[in-house]
Amino acid sequence: MMVSTTPCCRRLDVRALRLFGVILIVAALGVGCPTARAQGVHIKSAELIATEGGYSLEANYEITLSHTLEEALLHGLVLPFVIEFDLTYPRWWTLNLWNRVVSEFRQEHHLSFNALTRQYRVSFGSLHQNFDTLDEALVVIAHVRQTVAVAADDVDRGSVYLAALRLRLDTSQLPKPLQINALGSHDWNLSSDWYRWTFRP
Repeated sequence: MMVSTTPCCRRLDVRALRLFGVILIVAALGVGCPTARAQGVHIKSAELIATEGGYSLEANYEITLSHTLEEALLHGLVLPFVIEFDLTYPRWWTLNLWNRVVSEFRQEHHLSFNALTRQYRVSFGSLHQNFDTLDEALVVIAHVRQTVAVAADDVDRGSVYLAALRLRLDTSQLPKPLQINALGSHDWNLSSDWYRWTFRP
């Protein structure tokens, strides 16, 4: 009886091939490709609102992807967005070198595109929602809402605190070849400036 064997190295990893294809496409798009519209992440509003348990965070951004990011999204790349917030008690007498962190959190949203359904998906933890257009999906990511951003017991009435908020594309979560491509690239540098404001409970 003859037994035929197939070396495991002949098995093609479909996911690896797809990822490699995306990397090649995105790398090609990043060379000499003009930006169709002004890209960026811009703050529209941000505030801490008193609630029964403390203070909630409400903020709104405007997000515009570069042409390179839009094309990468359509070709299967998942875009990870990160929201970062912190509230500190400034110690002016130390020139702000030893400010006390009162509260901080980090949220992640993942934006993807399903080529079969032609829909965009925003994932937040185990939850996700589908959208027919990119603009609809970006609006959800751009709206920041944290029910209890600051606990009531963590702040003192009458004291002055410094709040800081930022929303950005986390390029450290991209495939390694794309991380290298993103270094110093305007098309991949999608981040708001830190928005800071004083907060008095």
